Amino acid sequence: MPETSNPQAIEITERLKEMVARTGAELYGGEAVTQEQHALQCAQLAEDEDAPPALIVAALLHDIGHLFEETFELGLEQHEDLFHEDLGEKLLAQWFGPEVTEPVRLHVAAKRYLCAVDKTYADTLSPASQHSMMLQGGPMSPEDVAAFESERFSEDAVRLRRWDDRGKDPAMKTADLEHFLGYVARCAKPAPVA
Repeated sequence: MPETSNPQAIEITERLKEMVARTGAELYGGEAVTQEQHALQCAQLAEDEDAPPALIVAALLHDIGHLFEETFELGLEQHEDLFHEDLGEKLLAQWFGPEVTEPVRLHVAAKRYLCAVDKTYADTLSPASQHSMMLQGGPMSPEDVAAFESERFSEDAVRLRRWDDRGKDPAMKTADLEHFLGYVARCAKPAPVA
């Protein structure tokens, strides 16, 4: 466990370890990697690009809504969008500020945005990601593109999205969870004053 005296940091790192132990070994949404592998790969890609600590945490935790939403896989099979990005943002807001939670909230919108502004982007998506993108609304309209671009954390969300797309390699080597929990502990909000 990372060294910290912040009760918030201790709480979130312990909860993350429990979640990963419980569901991290499950396959990730029709991909060839597990939930844990995908999270670690995204965080590793962010770290490799010298992203700020909060964005590394967002990359690690962007799909935390999947870990909490036990019907996630069933939703994909039944062609439903379960809005894991909104669930993830709400959960993470207990421990982190907007520099972590907003890229998480916007990472699905970033996929729809990239499909609208980059005509070759959709072809780079995995079949599972193409399927979920259609459930999530397909490419953005010009009005939605403008609204997305006006979001304070839209650029961070696009960076996160690109790591999300690349973090699906069963052979990729990464640092372990404990390494990235150091960033989590550093970025956790201080405990509220009683």
